[in-house]
Amino acid sequence: MTQKPYGTVLLKAATILDYLAEAPSKPLQEISEATKLTPSTALKILETLQMIGYVKRDKEKNYRLGSKLIKYANQNIQELDLVEISLPYLEALQKTADETIHLGVLTANEILYVNKLEPQNQTIRMSSKVGITRPLYSSAMGKAVLAEFDAPQVEEYLAATPLTAYTENTITNQLKLKKELEQAKANQVAFDDEEMEQEIYCIGASLTKDQEIVGAFSISLPKYRLTPKYKTTLIDAIIATKQQIEQAL
Repeated sequence: MTQKPYGTVLLKAATILDYLAEAPSKPLQEISEATKLTPSTALKILETLQMIGYVKRDKEKNYRLGSKLIKYANQNIQELDLVEISLPYLEALQKTADETIHLGVLTANEILYVNKLEPQNQTIRMSSKVGITRPLYSSAMGKAVLAEFDAPQVEEYLAATPLTAYTENTITNQLKLKKELEQAKANQVAFDDEEMEQEIYCIGASLTKDQEIVGAFSISLPKYRLTPKYKTTLIDAIIATKQQIEQAL
């Protein structure tokens, strides 16, 4: 059974966007002819797309893709670039520490997982998946990113974000969280000590390019395996990997 599309106007809008992607800065008449839409239909769709920032009309009344649509595309390109560039360094990190490694990006005041490397010889696997998000205040990657915020940005984040407890170890006190962020900034790594999941310990670091946050990565492992010596080894390896990825970026 062939699935019927929902909303034919969306298909017509997609046709217009596809055409403008190949032939930018075109007048209404040319868009209408190329997409086989009547001028009135094309105009109504273009006006709607313009209203939401997907299309822009210049002084000559020509249409081109809007900044909002381009921003979405650039964000996806940056994420793909980060995954590709960081992969060999994260794979090398996993040879030092055969644990779960996550790569994430900042989105809407959360960390979005964009890559995950599973351990090769461990029986315990993390339940995390690419595409899920984690709060900044209670995850290692999130706190590493928060540590890159300036003071007004941290205050703005805290004012908009309730510090909800996920476990009994989740930090819900703003002053305690700020102290931990100061330590993360100084030490280049942040920790999640059973704050998101019981018995899981994570060490994370931010990734920046030209003083802009581009992402973060972390190592996650069952806490029973974390000895003081192993923790030091992981921290040193993460800092070295952070420097390598940032240099590659």
